Amino acid sequence: MSQINYYTEEGLKKLKDELHHMKTVQRPSISNQIAEARDKGDLSENAEYDAAKEAQGLLEMKISKLENVIANARIIDNSTIDASKVYILSNVKIKNIANGAVMEYTLVAENEADIKLKKISIDSPIGKGLLGKAQGEIADVQTPNGVMKFEILEISR
Repeated sequence: MSQINYYTEEGLKKLKDELHHMKTVQRPSISNQIAEARDKGDLSENAEYDAAKEAQGLLEMKISKLENVIANARIIDNSTIDASKVYILSNVKIKNIANGAVMEYTLVAENEADIKLKKISIDSPIGKGLLGKAQGEIADVQTPNGVMKFEILEISR
């Protein structure tokens, strides 16, 4: 059984665009490489042919996985999410209790996480620690270096 994943409209569109690129650009390119390698003669000792066939197999596997992810994707309606607690798509301002550093993150699905854009996965240690917490609560986050404590300063949509 496939796992249901939740995405923003933007995140799902990005996945669909990636799938479209794989099917319309990468797939024909690999087919051309196979045809060119086949035209060079003996396939039993043709490294280009073997490499192109392997690339084709890997691409088809990626396409299949991405089609499965898209088929099981659900779009999250941000307007229906309760802003009193931290959930997926919450914008959260937190303070590290140990050093006083204040950070802001948006919690997103695993495939949409991008630390440069301050989007962290709900499956990350910080994301898991923050889920379900309310403003003013302290979240204990289990990290490889031990437990870190974060105070939830603000939750918004």
